[in-house]
Amino acid sequence: MQKKIVLIGGPGTGKSTVLNELQQRDFYCMPEVSREVTLEAQKKGIQQLFLTDPLLFSKMLLEGRERQYKEAGKHSADLVFFDRGLPDVYAYMEYTKDPYPDYFKEKCNEYVYDHVFLFKPWEQIYISDNERYESFEESKEIDLFLQKAYRELGYRIIDVPFGSIDERVNFILNWLKLNA
Repeated sequence: MQKKIVLIGGPGTGKSTVLNELQQRDFYCMPEVSREVTLEAQKKGIQQLFLTDPLLFSKMLLEGRERQYKEAGKHSADLVFFDRGLPDVYAYMEYTKDPYPDYFKEKCNEYVYDHVFLFKPWEQIYISDNERYESFEESKEIDLFLQKAYRELGYRIIDVPFGSIDERVNFILNWLKLNA
């Protein structure tokens, strides 16, 4: 039975770096969709779609994450790692206080993950770039909304300790092995 594992946390917490390492170790991984959506919008002249039209951006993210979830289910891998999940979209909409359709939350109940690993804000590794416009303070606030959304949906959240990339990856893999 395939296990779907989602890595969550505010911007700049090390999720993508850990996901890349998991991929290097031959695990099946689904990358973050928001960078792809942001880059597509920038090609069309919209610098920050999330800031310009948060609802459209979020709909595109939800669709992309749903597509990834379905694609993962067709793969033979025992473990699939996701850089963010569908509930992240709902959490971000709550964070921005923008109205959103009910189906955003309904989709979160339709596509369920087996384990949720949280990467807490870590100032030492935080870097902003062209696709990550949030400050470290905003990353901390987003972290709270993510935790609230996932807990509200019934998930148990496993905190990933600070450490090297190898230490973080090994923590996740060891936890999964012990809790198989």
